[in-house]
Amino acid sequence: MASVMKSLRDSLGSAKNILILTGSGISAESGIPTFRGAGGLWRTYLAQSLASSRAFKSDPSLVWEFYEYRRKNAKRAQPNKAHDAIASFENRMTKEGKKVTIVTQNVDGLHQQAGSKNVIELHGSLFKTKCTVCENIEVNNTVPICPALAGDCSPDPDADASDIPIDDLPKCQKASCKGLLRPHIVWFGECLEDELLNAAEDAVEKCDICLVIGTSLIVYPAAMFAPRVSERGVPVAEFNLEETDKTINFQYHFKGPCTTTVPEALAP
Repeated sequence: MASVMKSLRDSLGSAKNILILTGSGISAESGIPTFRGAGGLWRTYLAQSLASSRAFKSDPSLVWEFYEYRRKNAKRAQPNKAHDAIASFENRMTKEGKKVTIVTQNVDGLHQQAGSKNVIELHGSLFKTKCTVCENIEVNNTVPICPALAGDCSPDPDADASDIPIDDLPKCQKASCKGLLRPHIVWFGECLEDELLNAAEDAVEKCDICLVIGTSLIVYPAAMFAPRVSERGVPVAEFNLEETDKTINFQYHFKGPCTTTVPEALAP
């Protein structure tokens, strides 16, 4: 393992354009629920069933409770050693005139909290809202986002839904609008923002090394980014608790907690 790690570090040392892809596995070590597998329920709901425009239209109060629970978790969470290592690495590489692009599927903002600058949030952010009427997008770090969501939004299966009146849910701050806000998250069935997707695609095409951290590469289109890099003959290093069905395509695989393997790989 030591010789493999040295080989990766040598490759990183000679790289000028580094792509880092991250997923829920890196934030799980900061206590952020992944909502996958057997523990993937909030109350009695599958997270996927609440992450859709159909669910929001049907019951905006319930969906906002779910997302406010997630916002509160993210607000309490702290970047872990893997987040910190990536931020420090980006800072050092930038000073050397190199480029580091972080493309994340996470919506918790922990990369930015750790100090990372060049972050593409493919799936949106828990701390941004989008107006359902005028489509204005705003940053909102206030927790709770409105007084009606000041409760704990408990994930307990026995918790009662709050049934918050629509007039008490988050509203657009534009005086001429006051439309209902939704979380600025890419929900199932929705397309990624063109600007963000194009930026990610550009990084995929131009990188000379790629790190895959804490993602099983299941959700498209991000699932194909690293394989496409590998097809160009560019080194790809995967950091995960387990191998995935894409591992065989990559030059490096480091099994174990991201908080252990990533800092070693990215240390000065």
